Amino acid sequence: MAIVTNGRADNQLGKIRRTGLDEVVDGWAVSEAEGVRKPDRGLFEIAATRVGASLGAGGWVIGDHPVMDVAGGRAIGFATIWIDRGAWAGREPASDHTVTDVTEAIGILLSDAEGR
Repeated sequence: MAIVTNGRADNQLGKIRRTGLDEVVDGWAVSEAEGVRKPDRGLFEIAATRVGASLGAGGWVIGDHPVMDVAGGRAIGFATIWIDRGAWAGREPASDHTVTDVTEAIGILLSDAEGR
């Protein structure tokens, strides 16, 4: 499991560490540190390589931005979960699932894992 995020490295890494995500994910790729931003495939590839995976193996992208997360995830062939916080009214992306918070997204991932 990897975090792929746009933003300043110090800010994003601070969030990852403060929330404890650094203890539960396998790696991350932050746009400023890598010189490439979502939805560019390259940032997803960096994250996959860091966790010993490949984009060809498939996976999930969960996020709250219709272009950066949902379109970016679909472009790399991953299933997508859009966290709709009401900020994109009328511009809903073509995600595989739409939820209103991350706990719902986790439920979908767990259900998918059980189905395999």
